[in-house]
Amino acid sequence: MNLDLEKNKENAIAFYRTAYLGEAAKAVKDYVGDDYIQHNPVVKNGKSGFIEYFEKMQRDYPDKSIEFVRAIAEGDFVALHTIQTWPEGAQYVTMDFFRFDDNGKIVEHWDSIQDVPKETKNGNKMY
Repeated sequence: MNLDLEKNKENAIAFYRTAYLGEAAKAVKDYVGDDYIQHNPVVKNGKSGFIEYFEKMQRDYPDKSIEFVRAIAEGDFVALHTIQTWPEGAQYVTMDFFRFDDNGKIVEHWDSIQDVPKETKNGNKMY
């Protein structure tokens, strides 16, 4: 198994950034293994479902941006914590989890997305 944790973190970030900024097919070609299991309920399973979802997102929201706050790797998993800024200032914090195969390719994905509130009771950022 490819347990190069730093390389897997770099590849997870590059995969996400490439797809998020409009090159979903390139992201899949460069970073995804033979199969791709999707757990986000609004994205179809498989490579083509991923590409379809991110191509539509790029057409509908070309001016979005993403900041990678942290990446954590353990075993064959990488977790990414991000802050996304969308048109008109909407912000979301995401936590994405990727499973890698023996060749260092992404084969499975889970995520959680939350709106960033205008105010918090604790005064701390979510990221």
